Amino acid sequence: MARREDGRDWAYRVDPYGFERPEDFDYASYEAFFSRYLVVLTRRAIKWSKLLKGNNSIQKSLKVKRYIRKGIPNEHRALVWMIVSGAQTNMEQNPGYYHRLLEGEKNAKLLEAIKTDMNRTFPDNVKFRRTADPCLQHALYNVLVAYGHHNKAVGYCQGMNFIAGYLILITKNEEESFWLLDALIGRILPDYYSPAMLGLKTDQEVLGELVKMKVPAVAELMERHGVMWTLVVSRWFICLFIDILPVETVLRIWDCLFYEGSKIIFRVALTLIKQNQAFILEATNFPDICDKFKQITKGTFVTECHSFMQKIFADPGSFSMATINKLRETCREKVLSQG
Repeated sequence: MARREDGRDWAYRVDPYGFERPEDFDYASYEAFFSRYLVVLTRRAIKWSKLLKGNNSIQKSLKVKRYIRKGIPNEHRALVWMIVSGAQTNMEQNPGYYHRLLEGEKNAKLLEAIKTDMNRTFPDNVKFRRTADPCLQHALYNVLVAYGHHNKAVGYCQGMNFIAGYLILITKNEEESFWLLDALIGRILPDYYSPAMLGLKTDQEVLGELVKMKVPAVAELMERHGVMWTLVVSRWFICLFIDILPVETVLRIWDCLFYEGSKIIFRVALTLIKQNQAFILEATNFPDICDKFKQITKGTFVTECHSFMQKIFADPGSFSMATINKLRETCREKVLSQG
């Protein structure tokens, strides 16, 4: 559908997070979905307000897990992410640490690498433009500089800028974004961003093994055409679905990621593949397969975040963290042996 030409057009071109909508954005479908989703959001907001009752603590429980899977309202999102990820505890136990990192001695090479990526981070988001007031590039730069000096083994690598950018959009707070980044890179996604990216390479292989178990026809197609998983899914893992799936859907995935850990990434990936199995299997050659994987991350299935999240817990069936860890062991050996 063409862009709306009525008087309300200008207000629709930028989403609530500051991202400009593309030229071919389907406003009619989105509005139909969002009017339904608004009912869900209102209901969830009431339940969350009762659960939190004005205090800043949440005990992990089946009820909380269920609530998180059904989505955290935006007004509570930063707080809940901070608590369930352990970031809040770390921040409270290290008062002033973030600011000390910013005031300390700096590594010039690290600063240069971060500066280079500033203008490449969300060029389609009005809040990250140099003309914005405040311009979120400043907060992003600070968070990445502090993190690079906090975790010298990782420093800075591409992909971290997008993740830190999303954290800043949600928390609107540099220090909280820093501690959430630490929770993700330090604990939830081990070795994804280290120079050798061993954890990342391992998990892509793990996904390949899970696809063999759950969607064997797709695994066989990939093998037959010699397509390595890293070619089609590396950005899913590195950017945690940022710029791959719609913003609202990414945030719903992250709600679960902070609470349940990295298993969620496999659930999302398997659901996308399983749901689009027939479409992927139409591919007849290498470039065709790569193109199909780009297309399966678009359309109403992924835009309708509430039903999408229900699917990721139903579609792939059950697989335990023990299964993932066992696969990680064997896949890590394989990656290491390939040098």
